[in-house]
Amino acid sequence: MKKTALIIPFLVFTACAGDNGSGSVDDGSCAWIDSAANSAAVQLAMTAGAIEGDSLFPRSLHTDYSLEQLEQQLEIPVSEFKDEIVLMQHPETNRYRTPMMVKYNDWTSGFFPGSLWYAYELTGKPELMEQAARFTNMVFPVSYMTDTHDLGFMVGCSYGNAYRLAPSDSIKEIVVRTADNLAGRFDATKGVIRSWDFGPWNYPVIIDNMMNLRLLFDAYRITGDKRYAQTAMTHANTTMANHFRPDYTCYHVVSYDNSGRAERKQTFQGKNDDSAWARGQAWALYGYSEIARETGDTAYRNHAVRIADMFIDRNTAPDRIPYWDLDAPVLEATPRDASAAAVVASGMLDLGSQLGEDGRRYIDYAAEILRTLASADYMARPGGNGGFVLMHSTGSLPHGSEIDTPLNYADYYFLEGLVRYKRILGGLEPVEVAFR
Repeated sequence: MKKTALIIPFLVFTACAGDNGSGSVDDGSCAWIDSAANSAAVQLAMTAGAIEGDSLFPRSLHTDYSLEQLEQQLEIPVSEFKDEIVLMQHPETNRYRTPMMVKYNDWTSGFFPGSLWYAYELTGKPELMEQAARFTNMVFPVSYMTDTHDLGFMVGCSYGNAYRLAPSDSIKEIVVRTADNLAGRFDATKGVIRSWDFGPWNYPVIIDNMMNLRLLFDAYRITGDKRYAQTAMTHANTTMANHFRPDYTCYHVVSYDNSGRAERKQTFQGKNDDSAWARGQAWALYGYSEIARETGDTAYRNHAVRIADMFIDRNTAPDRIPYWDLDAPVLEATPRDASAAAVVASGMLDLGSQLGEDGRRYIDYAAEILRTLASADYMARPGGNGGFVLMHSTGSLPHGSEIDTPLNYADYYFLEGLVRYKRILGGLEPVEVAFR
């Protein structure tokens, strides 16, 4: 494996100010952010130190569920979905939890090293940087993968943050090679990058794929080759045309026929084909905010604003942490999704920062979410929660998978949100190195 030469940067910490014109009405104190960051740093360092070898990443915890709970949430009899659910471990106890470890080729492999980078950025602790470099180097084989669209998650969150905070030319090579493999999944006739190579669909594209487009812009900045950016924008345009309903909620999966026509629109992880799966809406918001920032195109920014407004209107959870699906029946046991909340918060901070005074609404909403996630209701004490930072996320309820459990990507976007919000408040000014 080719090792990256990582250089420890100098991180500048300044005192948080009040409303500095960026749109925030926070009282200006970074104390709660620092407390959450320090707690997360301890948890992540403990987790990293407990993992031996160079092949496994923490993803989640195995959790049990009841069939009655799934029936209540999906509002259909179990006979209609029993063949899709994950085998329960100990259904009689509903308490069985064991760590879920994955290899580099799991779509979530980049999130744990990315979380370590963000924790390092927030605290400046060198041991976090060392562990971040260690786990980032473990992602290296991903740069040769061609059978997944999740390459942006895997390499962008790990090597992308490594380059920001400890740049080296070898990282550029990894990013470009990975972007080439992602671009290789693009079909010009259909105008989209293929998501999955499994399932009953002819050519499936999921809304999650919007999250992988930044990798192409990174490759464009490195090489100057406009084809990377054009591929990303074409995918975003096609997705905008076919994934969204008139109310700006989005479908999870759209399948295209060979001519490029959208032939099927449905869900895989949401309540039903016409529902608004919470994390899917979060992917959409974040993805269009990001491409708006990358391109400066107001069409993308306006689309992101409409998605954000829809989410604020549709999210009925009293503490802002959405139910797993925005159309799920609200019962005492309805699972929340802290991962969707974290993605929304980070995306709204990005969007709000692009809008000047008009961004106040989104920055304040994101701050509310982050404060709640940083509370004892959602943030674990160090030493608990299987080594993860946040509790109460939902992976795929229709499959009985990762229900009311920690998820490594919830941790990642929570920490990213803390970095973004502290920067808005004027309390964090890291050395930024852009791909070029």
